[in-house]
Amino acid sequence: MNTTELGDIRPCLEGAIPAVMATCAADGMPNVAYISQVYYVDEQHVALSFQFFNKTRQNILANPRATVLVIHPQTAAFYRLHIRYLRTETEGPLFESMKAQLAGIASHTGMQGVFRLLGSDVYEVEQIESLEGEPLPGPPPRSGMLTAVRRCSERLARCASLDEALNSVLATLSDFMGVRHAMVLMHDSAAQRLYTVASCGYATSGVGSEVGMGQGVIGVAAREKTPVRITHMTNAYLYSQAMRSSFEANVPDIEAATEIPYPGLAEPHSQLAVPVLSAGRLLGVLFVESPNDLQFGFEDEDMLVAMAGHLGAAIDLMHASTEAPDSDKEGHPSVRPEPVEGPLRQAQPERSIHLRHFCANDSVFLDDDYLIKGVAGAILWKLLKDFVRHGRTEFSNRELRLDTSIRLPDVTDNLEARLVLLRRRLAEHGPHLRIEKTGRGRFRLVVRRPVVLDETP
Repeated sequence: MNTTELGDIRPCLEGAIPAVMATCAADGMPNVAYISQVYYVDEQHVALSFQFFNKTRQNILANPRATVLVIHPQTAAFYRLHIRYLRTETEGPLFESMKAQLAGIASHTGMQGVFRLLGSDVYEVEQIESLEGEPLPGPPPRSGMLTAVRRCSERLARCASLDEALNSVLATLSDFMGVRHAMVLMHDSAAQRLYTVASCGYATSGVGSEVGMGQGVIGVAAREKTPVRITHMTNAYLYSQAMRSSFEANVPDIEAATEIPYPGLAEPHSQLAVPVLSAGRLLGVLFVESPNDLQFGFEDEDMLVAMAGHLGAAIDLMHASTEAPDSDKEGHPSVRPEPVEGPLRQAQPERSIHLRHFCANDSVFLDDDYLIKGVAGAILWKLLKDFVRHGRTEFSNRELRLDTSIRLPDVTDNLEARLVLLRRRLAEHGPHLRIEKTGRGRFRLVVRRPVVLDETP
């Protein structure tokens, strides 16, 4: 009795070798054709790429049953799938994931101008036949995947801050899976963009760089809340261009000046983006890439989905902890010292730090270099004004949450992520201005030189 399950032959469904599909017309005339993509949906379903209005398509609409011959890329074993057509999807997570994978297949085979996905045809797998032959020995099973997930879970369980959680995930990928290039981006629900908060393996961190929803592997994974994976170099569908698109000519200079370069590889050959979710809500994206083809398979995708799930749960727990009403009652009372007599910038002879704030987008420049914008920029400006006017250095997450001048998008927006972004951007600009965490939901502004504040409408 043949007991082959769809999960047993998932390597056959990676698109490395084209499949052969046999259909039959209403009058009984058979037709055989190559098909670009047989995509694993779950243990009972596959999706086939619908690219052409050809004889295969006509036959399926007239007779929904077909067979598909797939080949294991390592062992050359043949399997025949008996399938039944259910529906066609032209948008959504499945369609976008197949579109990304097909773009990689097209680029690898030199068919970029021909391979265009019109729809994802979903089929029920009624039977799988293992055909006779002399297959090659299979590769040894991959090891360390479950260990990596366990280590990630253990590390996250010990984390007390988002900073630590982000570093733990990236370190686990590097230490246990040999992933050299990775980043985590958080979702800005108001702007509908993603901003980089942590990365590893790049010449520059890219912290603060942005990706639009639906743009590239990262943006599509975020918009559709589904993993997106490509295994070959491709220029199609902007998959190798995940950085922000250039601004139109009529965009103000201040906007163009506040772009942080995206840190990704110039020519990635493999990319995998997994959404970070909690209770169905998008928190961000975990992203890895490589200069090598076929670097990330379905097992890597499964592993990253598990890690992203642990990270999403950890982020929500930390958010609840730092935003709790008593999070600033740990022996650190909110102190507002008396105003400092005279302008602080004249109190010391050292060279001053000059900071300029543009109200239009809350961007902040430090000594003419762009630093931060948006909510994080508004937070920094509030801290600096309190410091200059009152000499204040101790702050809490809770008071920032209640400060309407910062204009946090909504109550679920992760303030801690904004502070991580701000902390890391300040660290990249030198030691004279920084933020230090002092406890649960509390932090300190450290200023080592006099500051000069200028505000521009």
